[in-house]
Amino acid sequence: MRAVQITRFGGPEVLDVVDLPDPTPADGQRLYRVRAAGVNYADTHQTEDSYLAPQQLPLIPGAEFVGTAEGSDERVVGLLLGGGGYADTVVTDPRTTWALPDGVTDEQALSLVLQGTTAWHLLRTSTHLVAGESVVVMAGAGGVGTLAVQLAKRWGAGRVIATASSAEKRALAEELGADATVDPALAEDDPKAFTAALREANGGARVDVVLEMTGGNVFDGAFSALAPFGRIAAYGMASRQAASAVAPASLMGTSRAVVGFWLAHCTARPEMLDEAMTDLLALTAAGDLRPVVGGRYPMTAVREAHQDLLARRSTGKLVLDPSR
Repeated sequence: MRAVQITRFGGPEVLDVVDLPDPTPADGQRLYRVRAAGVNYADTHQTEDSYLAPQQLPLIPGAEFVGTAEGSDERVVGLLLGGGGYADTVVTDPRTTWALPDGVTDEQALSLVLQGTTAWHLLRTSTHLVAGESVVVMAGAGGVGTLAVQLAKRWGAGRVIATASSAEKRALAEELGADATVDPALAEDDPKAFTAALREANGGARVDVVLEMTGGNVFDGAFSALAPFGRIAAYGMASRQAASAVAPASLMGTSRAVVGFWLAHCTARPEMLDEAMTDLLALTAAGDLRPVVGGRYPMTAVREAHQDLLARRSTGKLVLDPSR
């Protein structure tokens, strides 16, 4: 099979396209021929071994694919619990695959299986969004963010505020339903300026829900903007910078909450993935949810895809074509 393999940790330069033997399905698994593979920001952490779970070399990154099972023409989108997605052939348990409606493209499906389910659970499971509440979506033009903005509006958020690093990205977030946008660069030197900008975007009031994946000053500024009973859900650390420690007294004295989210924990409860995917696929097929596709790269351009992610040049979902 043709695949992207890492034999050393580092940046995009460690991603090599190689020929390897086809994987062998274990008990309960099937072999799938891949039509398209998804690229996620988390993959850049995997490449440099800075993610939540330690990585073992050699490895094939990637956790999602669209393809067909050997001997079948049915198109499915699948989640790979052990990685291996950057390849033209994968093996996985059919329990973590979902049949695709005709109205959902490969690229749209790939935007749902990790990023869509993350957005779904951040709002439903982690922060328990209540209609009328204000929601801040960090990286509102990204893979999770573009879907979270739409879902928050659909589920009755009173005001959705998105952050994005360029005028074009902020315009996209507003097109998808954000009521206001903020430049996260305000937090680089002064978290207080970022706090003030979020409150201004919310009509001067503190915010109820924050979906946060940057860390560092962005987290600190957003946490300070929370209203009493506000919740901030941390699901990434794109800045590679830790936020200030949150003291219990600061939570008690303001009735604020901090919750972490990692989709990997949903894999132990497959019904959590099924519920989200069933909802997301139906919304997409009906045209009620618009997954944003940021670009389709040949597998030979995988380094460029990672460079674009790290430089924040991309929007929406990035996809690899293993046939090229």
